[in-house]
Amino acid sequence: MSTRKLYPFVSLLALLTILLTGCATPTSAPAPAESAAPAAPETDLTIAGVVFQDDQFMNSMVKGFTDAGAKYGVKVVTANTNNDQAKEGELIQTYIAQGVSGIAIAPLSKDASIANLKEASSKGIKVAITNMSISDPSFLTGGFTSDDASNGKIVGEAAAAFIKETLGGSAKVAIVDFDHQLPDQSKARYGGFEEGLKAAGVTYTVVAHQSANMQEDGLAKTTDMLTANPDVQVIFACNEGGTIGAAMAVKQAGLAGKVYVFGYDGSDQLTSMILSGDNILLGTVAQDPYSQGYRAVEALIKALKGETVAEQGVMTIVPGTFLGVSDLEAVKKWRTDNGLK
Repeated sequence: MSTRKLYPFVSLLALLTILLTGCATPTSAPAPAESAAPAAPETDLTIAGVVFQDDQFMNSMVKGFTDAGAKYGVKVVTANTNNDQAKEGELIQTYIAQGVSGIAIAPLSKDASIANLKEASSKGIKVAITNMSISDPSFLTGGFTSDDASNGKIVGEAAAAFIKETLGGSAKVAIVDFDHQLPDQSKARYGGFEEGLKAAGVTYTVVAHQSANMQEDGLAKTTDMLTANPDVQVIFACNEGGTIGAAMAVKQAGLAGKVYVFGYDGSDQLTSMILSGDNILLGTVAQDPYSQGYRAVEALIKALKGETVAEQGVMTIVPGTFLGVSDLEAVKKWRTDNGLK
């Protein structure tokens, strides 16, 4: 073969060698790094958070549920039974069937609710309750509640001081309860209120009782109560809705400065009424539903992760705070602490 014919062949061979060398992976080169996968959660948990009505108190509790879940990276699904015992039972059975990891709930009944929750516990679901105290909490991961009687007594003592100072030490009293909804809890609250009056040596007569847990019902029933009992001087209402309704009824009847309201629960509307200067709602005891909800879910998560839970099998009291016209700066601070302007 001539040199002239050989040259194109050699050139082509050299070119192919260069191309093949460039495409090869060097044996000394490190292997490509794998894509960074999202960190897997420690556990695959789902917790159900259940309340029984749509008001600021229960909404604050739900916020506690979800904030605790967010902190620990655990899914929290929420539901509202709307004061329906049958719906609560159906929800619990649904959660049992779904195999949720835990249930944090504000129950409706010490009988029916607790029986259903014990069934859930027997099937491996961790249970924590809020807003209710039960005599045998041994099956619970934790129970977080206010003490209704103690909180009621706080209000009774404040009302007694007012009655002594303004009404001469005696008063005709009306009570707006919620015996129709949660009788044990309702009775404990106004029982505590009356105990506070008695302990202070106030002379009083309960001249009327009405059951109303929601604002509209509280307004209507307190209006009727005032019409039927024009001698009422002090009203104690046992929850947020009843307190708002009672104060509105006094205002609409033009009885500001003649009939005085004390209540139970803390909220935007209640504290605004105390700060309004209309001399109707003089004070209320604020529970801490956010802490109840947060601590219930936190206890469930810790138990599910195998950590020690100090509140296991016991009821833990989350104390209340009296908010009243006698210390408006404390009312304003409470509002700030709870994210209210």
